[in-house]
Amino acid sequence: MTATTRLNKYISETGFCSRREADKLIDAGRIKVNGNLPEMGVKVSDADTILIDGKPLKAKPKRVYIAYNKPVGVTCTTEKKIKSNIVSAIDYPERIFPIGRLDRPSEGLIFLTNEGDIVNKILRAGNNHEKEYVVTVDRSINKRFVERMAGGLPILDTVTKKCFVKQTGDKTFTIILTQGLNRQIRRMCEYLGYEVTALKRVRIMNVNLNGLRPGQWRHLTEQEMAEINKAIEGSAKTEDGSVDSNKKVRKPSDKKAVTRYTDAKPKRDEQQLKKHSRKPTERKKGTLSLNRKSK
Repeated sequence: MTATTRLNKYISETGFCSRREADKLIDAGRIKVNGNLPEMGVKVSDADTILIDGKPLKAKPKRVYIAYNKPVGVTCTTEKKIKSNIVSAIDYPERIFPIGRLDRPSEGLIFLTNEGDIVNKILRAGNNHEKEYVVTVDRSINKRFVERMAGGLPILDTVTKKCFVKQTGDKTFTIILTQGLNRQIRRMCEYLGYEVTALKRVRIMNVNLNGLRPGQWRHLTEQEMAEINKAIEGSAKTEDGSVDSNKKVRKPSDKKAVTRYTDAKPKRDEQQLKKHSRKPTERKKGTLSLNRKSK
């Protein structure tokens, strides 16, 4: 039995355009399936004849999986209008896109592919796939810093998952995450009063940089892909896989609710809060807030 796929996804997998753009083409009546105008959401297979503006849709390209050592300064976006975009930096002959992202000031390993399903399975937070980083901060760290980073910290309305952290130098450490919160490591360090001066991702799941210099890329090997596929075999590719059990859930009516955390902030944070807090201005009885001339 031939596997079927939603038409917009099928078109995007050929590299012709994105799913959203495919939906626009379907809605505009520019696509025909087996000689008929399809409905939105219809499923197709390789056995169907698909025409776009009267021209046959080219066959799906061979699946591509790339490991890239992203240099500092490259932006993880497919937007061509951004000069530093990752797609132009690699200049691959086929349409590919990154799996996840690394901040522009960060460097290291990132995957790129032309397959959408594997992207979702690797990225979903609930799937617990490891990513390892080497981090340098602006001042000396100690055992307490390592313990707090590893134990979970309150950022972005959640508490980070417990993770592995090991000090490797006076200002350096390695950290292994199974989450992918926005600027997670930088925010965790900032919470403890540190600033990240260098951040490099050295491993994703079973794949490491393998001697790739910044700016270099390579195709993932068959063995690496076999291990990845085995690891994500039971992974969710839907929102169920991204459920964060630590996330603070607020009721719709509780707009002004303040999230409290069991992990107490250091005294330095308390002092900063006192420093920046202001008491409400007291108005003396019998006075007016504005000076007015008496008539």
